[in-house]
Amino acid sequence: MSSTEDLDYPQIILQYSSGFLVSKVMFTACELGVFDLLLESGEPLSSDAIAARLGTSTTGIERLLDACVGLKLLAAELTQAGALYRNTDISNIYLTKSSPKSQYHIMMYYSNTVYLCWHYLADAVREGRNQYERAFGISSKDPFGAMYRSEEEMLKFMAGQNSVWSICGRDVLAAFDLSPFRQIYDLGGGGGALARECVSLYPNSTVTIYDLPKVVQVAKERFVPPEERRIAFHEGDFFNNPIPEAELYILSKILHDWDDDKCRQLLAKVYKACKPGGGVLLVESLLNEDKSGPLETQLYSMNMLVQTEGKERTAAEYSKLLEASGFREIEVKRSGKLYDAVLGRK
Repeated sequence: MSSTEDLDYPQIILQYSSGFLVSKVMFTACELGVFDLLLESGEPLSSDAIAARLGTSTTGIERLLDACVGLKLLAAELTQAGALYRNTDISNIYLTKSSPKSQYHIMMYYSNTVYLCWHYLADAVREGRNQYERAFGISSKDPFGAMYRSEEEMLKFMAGQNSVWSICGRDVLAAFDLSPFRQIYDLGGGGGALARECVSLYPNSTVTIYDLPKVVQVAKERFVPPEERRIAFHEGDFFNNPIPEAELYILSKILHDWDDDKCRQLLAKVYKACKPGGGVLLVESLLNEDKSGPLETQLYSMNMLVQTEGKERTAAEYSKLLEASGFREIEVKRSGKLYDAVLGRK
């Protein structure tokens, strides 16, 4: 075990303080279309060629490309004429728009929305509330009204969430055997990526996406093909409208948006609607019981502070919320990745 003398604390602090620079390099390369261009070209390109095709300065693009090489997002080959750049496997799979596992849309959401809210993190800590009013000049009292402040912003958010479930969805849905549940409601199901993973994994089940009317409309038009007959839609606000009867309810990244009182209110409605023997599946990023980590979840909890009314929780905290609503036989499965699963039974 390393002693404190073995740790280069100044270097660690410098790395932490420059972390936002790393994010912005990746966001900018995505936004400008660097990775898409290199994928489409089919061959390595010089910085001059990339600058010409993307309409950027040559000095700016060269520095951006070199920074991407340092981040292992690009590889460079030195020739007599200069460096030629190509994508690495990571950027081809996760940062190009056309990849089935693309994270481009969530990158753009983080860059253009989340990043601006985080500029006011100190204010969020002082006040204990989200920062939409400072970041965008709109009321912070309705977090989702702020998130969906325009159709463009709503589409960006939905596409971003879909990209997350394209790489995380199957893991959390396979954490428990959900095949006995044939009638499933995905509350706040958004663009339907998790629902599509669910019907793919459990072909004898049907999934109904329950979400706000404008979200449902966009999901139908943009994300869920009409030929997918196992996915249905229900328009409503699950806090203010009835929740139909079903065997299983999925709440993926829903409870972390709300305080404990709102969570208990929603879970009580779910319990009342749930068929006997049915259950609820929570998909969330779980904190360690002593809240010492994981670091990603701690950072997500900070993001909940600047963007929502909620927070990330421990497995015990989610179990307590479920028990208070009447659910029993609560099981927790950690996926080893970003999101985990908690199953409660009625």
